[in-house]
Amino acid sequence: MGNLVGSWRFKEPSTVEECDSTWGSDSESDEPVAEDDSGISDSVSPAESERAPGHSGDTSPQLSDSPESAPKMKRSFYAARDLYKYRHSYPNFKKSRQPNEYRNLRFYLNKIPLVPDGIYIEEILSKWRGDYDKLEHNHTYIQWLFPLREQGLNFYAHELTQDEIKEFQSTREAKRRFLAAYSLMLDFYGIKLLDKSGNVARASNWQERFQHLNESHHNYLRITRILKSLGELGYEAFKAPLVRLFLEESLCHNTLPNMQHSVLEYYVYTIRLPATRRRLLRYARKHYRPAHAFLWGPPLKRRGGGVGPEGGVGAGSSGIRAPAPTPEQQRRGEDSPSSPSASSRIIVSSHNAMMCQDLAGGGHKGYAGLGSSMVGLEGTILMAGAQRDRNEYNEIVPL
Repeated sequence: MGNLVGSWRFKEPSTVEECDSTWGSDSESDEPVAEDDSGISDSVSPAESERAPGHSGDTSPQLSDSPESAPKMKRSFYAARDLYKYRHSYPNFKKSRQPNEYRNLRFYLNKIPLVPDGIYIEEILSKWRGDYDKLEHNHTYIQWLFPLREQGLNFYAHELTQDEIKEFQSTREAKRRFLAAYSLMLDFYGIKLLDKSGNVARASNWQERFQHLNESHHNYLRITRILKSLGELGYEAFKAPLVRLFLEESLCHNTLPNMQHSVLEYYVYTIRLPATRRRLLRYARKHYRPAHAFLWGPPLKRRGGGVGPEGGVGAGSSGIRAPAPTPEQQRRGEDSPSSPSASSRIIVSSHNAMMCQDLAGGGHKGYAGLGSSMVGLEGTILMAGAQRDRNEYNEIVPL
């Protein structure tokens, strides 16, 4: 049995869809499915062979309700893969250390300082709170305050191991300081921690801090790291309240518009329970504008329509469908020897549809007739060309 388990090899996902189990069978049930929710698994695994790039708030285009201005967007595979590995506890990553090498735990026990600054955790917690310039411009402390099982930019900081996580979670002093560090960073972002359940709200200085956060995009990577670290060290339940607040501020109140893409592409997907992700994404879909450009909904079914939950089309990776033909159009189509059969018709995504209209020289004026105009060889060729020309989001190295 041991040899059988040891010979199992993790298969890397190769598409966004393979990385995202949020919608599962496309069921509206909020029952959790079997995905690791603990932050610790029996088969954990080494730092990723490829470092998944991070993200920046300015990658999200300004959106409007006008179809003519709809952006040609798609989800980032690198983000999806990075968060898939995190949610599944880095499959096949096995790295052990001796207890005296648990540098993250020893730092939180105030026994060693962070390197290279030589600062102890107690000094940070007691003297840095409210020193927003220091928290903004120092780039070495965040990997020590919020350790992960992956390497960050500060190579003096050790990655967590499975054994160290277990030891950390059973050490009251370390957990107390970790929550104090979380509260310290929330204050920096204009947020206050309300209780031991992880509920959060705007702090008294939220306007000034949100204005800063809206423009300080490197903090979006820090927040991803903080959310991941919460899950690693036993505070998975703290993620959803913070992500929900960021969704509300960015989508409903427009106080953090530049954060919108990071919340949807990264923060939501740090949450391990698919049922919780579904609830957050349904909330986001209700408030996202333009609604047809929402990328994170359930995928359309391959056959029979693809209408998503709540009666709407599952946009994003699913896109839009051509309108149903009228009886007269059906009759003309059946009489025409060149009309395509039902089995050869193409369901066009919103991105490809708009690209093909542009390439065909028709702008978006022929949008309503998309089903008849884009079916066939010419439409297929245009779609293929458009796919090649589509730009990826800019990616940067994660903290």
